[in-house]
Amino acid sequence: MTCILACGKGEGNDKVNAEIITCGTELLLGQIEDTNSSYISRKFAEAGINVYFRTTAGDNAGRLVLAIKAALQRADAVIITGGLGPTVDDITRDAVSQCTGRKIVIHEDILLNLNEFFKKRGIKMADSNKLQAGIPENSEIIKNDRGTAPGFILEHEGKTIACMPGVPYEMKPMVTDAIIPYLIKKSGEQASVIKYVSLKIAGMAESAVNDLIKDMFESYVNPSIGILAHHTEIELRITAKAANISEADKMLDKVKLEIKKRLGENLYGENEETLCGVLVNALKNKKITISTAESCTSGIIASKLTQTAGASSYYIGGINSYSNEVKTDILGVDPYIIQDYGAVSQECACEMALKCAELFKTDCAISVTGIAGPGGGTPEKPVGLVYIGINYKGAIIVNRFVFSGSREIVRQRAAVMALFEMLKTINRGGAPI
Repeated sequence: MTCILACGKGEGNDKVNAEIITCGTELLLGQIEDTNSSYISRKFAEAGINVYFRTTAGDNAGRLVLAIKAALQRADAVIITGGLGPTVDDITRDAVSQCTGRKIVIHEDILLNLNEFFKKRGIKMADSNKLQAGIPENSEIIKNDRGTAPGFILEHEGKTIACMPGVPYEMKPMVTDAIIPYLIKKSGEQASVIKYVSLKIAGMAESAVNDLIKDMFESYVNPSIGILAHHTEIELRITAKAANISEADKMLDKVKLEIKKRLGENLYGENEETLCGVLVNALKNKKITISTAESCTSGIIASKLTQTAGASSYYIGGINSYSNEVKTDILGVDPYIIQDYGAVSQECACEMALKCAELFKTDCAISVTGIAGPGGGTPEKPVGLVYIGINYKGAIIVNRFVFSGSREIVRQRAAVMALFEMLKTINRGGAPI
């Protein structure tokens, strides 16, 4: 992703610093998740605007006034979402008025827009909606093309206050189309380019990734490197700031090359690429067919492989062989293997991968058997133990893993690891024997 930015003043650096205030008692009660702050923080980071504080205030005018005054003491820009509706608990306009000493002024053009909004929908506008036409004087209006509540921006003692509705669908374009450009223009600095790339990593723990590139985290400032750990994979974000896109690309490419050298095949993709998507492309490009035999993952792998349109060209079928009877009677696993080694064993996973490819007549197959928990574990076979079998054109390898986490996390980690093991095998041209 690329965006144009300009840097203004901040605490000890050359960036604007902002504080986000979200309004609504429902947020404090946990009835609604605050996605607005996350969205604004992300967009501000892309634009080179620091967010040092995020505050949530309920529908209480006094406490909101305190929150705004505190934010004005420590931030260049105070960004407020919520509280601009037509009801009695929509208090943001009045709170800003109290903090700045500005009167609320009714804007006739906003009233006209409100009337048109309701008229187009065949609805009579309630008198309470007229409150939304009241804006603190000398404010710049942010038009709302998606709802009834306009936003506004004003300057107070050298600080910027920007207010938007709390509905994410209405708020998001105001951030990108109005507030960020306003802050950039206010900063008065020369525009530059900031560009970032996300690197996707599978099959490694966050600590292992950190150990391999720890020196890069510590030494790189521009480009900078950040790490984000998910349950099933690791994401590295590299961010470069430069005079132009070409220069930023060169900076990113240099860092990407070094990280690739260190992480090798564990680095499977970039940005919007998914592990399953990369695997599916490999299957299609090499015209390879695949089938699945799943026990503890019970169809998760099959579901992921068939999310792409036209999946029947590479995915032939699968079996949720949860019970031993299905493993033996339908899949064809030798019952003596289960009797001698158990259903959760290297031998059973190997047999499942073999029989699955034979049954569906596919070039390769994935088998998974394990103990997802929360019960069923023993000292020899603990909860989280999973065997993953990879059958690639008759060559089979089985790997043993012990995953941590809840039952669902263990299942998801096992499914993703199975996809990654298959991708590695295809890229290598076959499973090692």
